[in-house]
Amino acid sequence: MEQAARDLLLRGDLAVRGRMPWSSNGTYLVDACLQGEVTQAVYKPHRGERPLWDFPGGLYKREVAAYELSALLGWDLVPLTVLRAEAPMGEGSLQQFVPADFEQHYFTLYETGGHTDQLQAICVFDLLANSTDRKSGHCLLGEDGRVWGIDNGLTFHQEFKLRTVIWEFGGEPIPGPLLDDVSRLVDDGLSPPLIGLLDPFERDAVLARARAVLAECRFPIDHSRRRYPWPPV
Repeated sequence: MEQAARDLLLRGDLAVRGRMPWSSNGTYLVDACLQGEVTQAVYKPHRGERPLWDFPGGLYKREVAAYELSALLGWDLVPLTVLRAEAPMGEGSLQQFVPADFEQHYFTLYETGGHTDQLQAICVFDLLANSTDRKSGHCLLGEDGRVWGIDNGLTFHQEFKLRTVIWEFGGEPIPGPLLDDVSRLVDDGLSPPLIGLLDPFERDAVLARARAVLAECRFPIDHSRRRYPWPPV
């Protein structure tokens, strides 16, 4: 099933349906069509990125790296995301569109309960990926009941820049199964696709953060009260 979706994203003809609202960078909803099959995807072209003083260009590659890290851990928190060289506005990332209840986001999901395991996994993932922009609206409740983490372009910086809305678990023990997966990451190292998407300093930083998670074994506390993205939703 995933291979079929991957083929659609990698080889399908792309037709832009429109620009996604409320996006600071160029982000487009597209149809990917291949041999009579169609899927929708979110397209983020390199040329649509606004320059940032604290991140190098090529944020679309970090979108793909986030998917590869999620897959390597076995957590499947990030929708299928691939690099696409031939696309309407040039090279960029394509992420399979997730049908979701867009009235739901991190704050509502935490308050209603029932999604703690998945939200904690996203929290640990953000520690490893060094997410600097985990807004509440970047946690989607899919129609299948799964919680997905999207908008992962501002990740993997070698300097620790964590900014997230997920602080409710601060001080609590990280569940053992999540720690087991992080331990496996440290033991086995990064996958070839992930290595190819990050520079050497960024690769070393991922493993350093993973070792720190294993040393602490607890969710962090933001004593500064400043590690929040803006706007939070």
